Amino acid sequence: MSRVKKLKVHREGTGLLLTMFAILLIVNYPLYFLGVNKWLFYSALTVSLFLFLLLLNFFRSPPRRFPSDPEGLVIAPADGTIVAIEEVMENEFFHEKRLQISIFMSIFNVHANWFPVNGTVKHVSHRRGRYKSAYLPKSSAENERSSIIIRMDNGVEVLTRQIAGALAQRIITYAKENEVCDVDEQMGFIKLGSRVDTFLPIDTEILVEMKQKVTGNQTPIAHFKTSTHSFQVHNTPQANNETFSQ
Repeated sequence: MSRVKKLKVHREGTGLLLTMFAILLIVNYPLYFLGVNKWLFYSALTVSLFLFLLLLNFFRSPPRRFPSDPEGLVIAPADGTIVAIEEVMENEFFHEKRLQISIFMSIFNVHANWFPVNGTVKHVSHRRGRYKSAYLPKSSAENERSSIIIRMDNGVEVLTRQIAGALAQRIITYAKENEVCDVDEQMGFIKLGSRVDTFLPIDTEILVEMKQKVTGNQTPIAHFKTSTHSFQVHNTPQANNETFSQ
């Protein structure tokens, strides 16, 4: 018989869940003991349970490890739907053309974010911005965001960006400069729906397609070609904007 995995709640949600439980208890407890209309009580209880379970689902934290060797692969940094696969001019850090893969997270997805590749974190910064819908292409450049640059052992540099959305106005980043990172480690968390963009060398092979559902730390989204082993290392810029601190 297979063992049932225990539900884990992400550390970012424990305080909010306890607060929500206390509020719902305060609302429903008097309705039960004051002998109000049963229909009113059961309606309030149903709504309360729905809201609490929705929040619990949002902050779930399933235990995950990438099932094989991630060498040469880029692994999805988040759960969600592929909403962009395009060649763009990345002007904030690399000042060159890059392949951008964007993953949109709905409120029903796991909202933990994982490192897409193994390597060393060379840059972490946070920039304030707008709160447009994360599904829109302009959100990548205009919304509030945290940027993480990872330098792999072969010199390839990967930029991944946590982007706030219309509802998600809290980006949490665990990544720290000069620390070694691994695809099985979480790089951060975004509260409510949002997106994560990953910028790769232009000759990277894409392994996903538009509107495909992907799973963070599980789905390979790209593969580095042999030529990237001679990729020229950039002078990673120092953060000249607000650096994120948890």
